[in-house]
Amino acid sequence: MTGAIDRVEAMLDPTRLGREPDRTHGYLDVLKPESAKPTGLSNALMHNPALAAVYEKAWRPAFTRLFSLGGSGTLSRQDVLLDELTGRGDQKILDVACGPGLYTKPLARKLSGDGAVVGLDVSDAMLQRAVRDNAGDRVVYVRGSALELPFPDGAFDTVVCLAALYLIPAPRLAVREICRVVKPGGRVALFTSLQTPLTSVLGSSTAERVSGFRWFGKDEITGWLRDNGLVDVKQTVSGQGQFVTARRAD
Repeated sequence: MTGAIDRVEAMLDPTRLGREPDRTHGYLDVLKPESAKPTGLSNALMHNPALAAVYEKAWRPAFTRLFSLGGSGTLSRQDVLLDELTGRGDQKILDVACGPGLYTKPLARKLSGDGAVVGLDVSDAMLQRAVRDNAGDRVVYVRGSALELPFPDGAFDTVVCLAALYLIPAPRLAVREICRVVKPGGRVALFTSLQTPLTSVLGSSTAERVSGFRWFGKDEITGWLRDNGLVDVKQTVSGQGQFVTARRAD
């Protein structure tokens, strides 16, 4: 673990750090103090230690099943996507808004050498749970903002953001940052919400204002990826969820 965290700290861009890296809690904390304040009800819940304790086994799977209403296969498609994205060799993978590391650790299972998966999140509660439950020899956690990723351009072979983009307060900026840090030829994969007739019935606009939870239009995420230079953009819809993959041009 010490070797991996040293290598990841060396990857950080000093011009993009909110503070000097702090390892006190077992992860690299580079978050600006003012960026730690939650925005919206849903975002505030993600900072709650009680939710962090049940998030991996109950909360996130329940949300994933909710997205499946009116569709099918969300969980199985998610498993297939994770298998496709699993790194090999010395690849570097970034898991944005990783929460307690539910997907972070599995992404590292086939890595070797200097390969590493970096799980980044803004929540101290989630990261403490990640360090406790989902650590690994090639897994490193970083406390930072998805809106200001603390890495240089083209730092990662693969960047993912799974079941989290809908809680980020400025998702378009987060997508821009994701595209910035993936290297030429590298992959991006997102799983997030999708606005449908059912979400309108459920009052999605009101819920968004109160909670900060965002439902995305069908062409919104794919358009943002293309705007940031990604190609081979593919979208798979499942109920109120969407899987989107893309590649940065060589």
